[in-house]
Formats: sequence, C-alpha cells, structure tokens
Amino acid sequence: MPETRSLAFLAVLLAALALVPAGAHLLALPNKLAMGREAYLAAQRAYAGWALAGAFPFAAILACLALALRQQRPPDRPWPALLAALLLAVGLGVFFAWTYPANVATANWTRLPEGWEALRAQWEWSHAANAVLTLGALCAAIRAALGPGPGPSRRR
Repeated sequence: MPETRSLAFLAVLLAALALVPAGAHLLALPNKLAMGREAYLAAQRAYAGWALAGAFPFAAILACLALALRQQRPPDRPWPALLAALLLAVGLGVFFAWTYPANVATANWTRLPEGWEALRAQWEWSHAANAVLTLGALCAAIRAALGPGPGPSRRR
C-alpha cells in the first residue's frame, strides 16, 4: 500500500527530526553541567528559536498514530507505531513536567534566580530523558516502517 509506505516514511522522518535537538542536548550535557553561572547563561542563548523544533514530536505522534491506524489489518501490526507515539507522548510529558517549569523560572534562561543550579540539573536531565525516549520512539517507528516480521505461521 503506497499510503502506508508514505506514512511509515513520514513517521520515521519526523521521529528522527525530533531526535536531533534532543540528542544535541544529551551530548552537550556533561559540558554544560560543568559550566559556571555566566558561561551557562551564555551557552543557553544558543537555544534561542529552538522552540520551533517542538513541532517535531507533535507531528511525529500524529504520523505514528496514522501509521498505526493503517496497520490495523493483518499481516500488519500496529504495536510498534503505537509504541513510538506513546514514547514521544511520554517525552512531551517529561518536557512539560520538568523542562518547561525550568524555562519559566529562568525566563527562558535569560536570568538565573537563586538555586539556578537545581534548575539547570532539572532542565539538563529532563532533556537527557527525552533524548532516550525519542531514540526509543525512532527505533519503534523504524520497526513499524519495516512491516510485520515473520509470524508463527511464516517461520521456516
């Protein structure tokens, strides 16, 4: 089915695009945790405009759910696409529970209030968790795109 293949491609592409900023945050984490106040505030300016990348997880969730709906009929299986959507949704939950409150408390890292180190740890580690969840979602989306594996009746 060409529509299913297109949806699978879109789901993988959007999950991969969602992983780009998440992976960047994860890779920068060790260096950024070691920074002092002024260096950290300066480094955070690099993320100006990154809010637009927040569209990728939402779009990837929709694409994965659409793919799961298309994969309802045998021999397809919707579970990998549903898992990808779930992992991305959990990642958004992590963002809104831990990352976003740190953004609000620091006015998007334009000021550092008392206790900013705890906010930094919260922000950095929530991004790390999101990167792991997004990588899992990408793997699940790839699995969904590959189609069904051999079932019990198809093994040789």
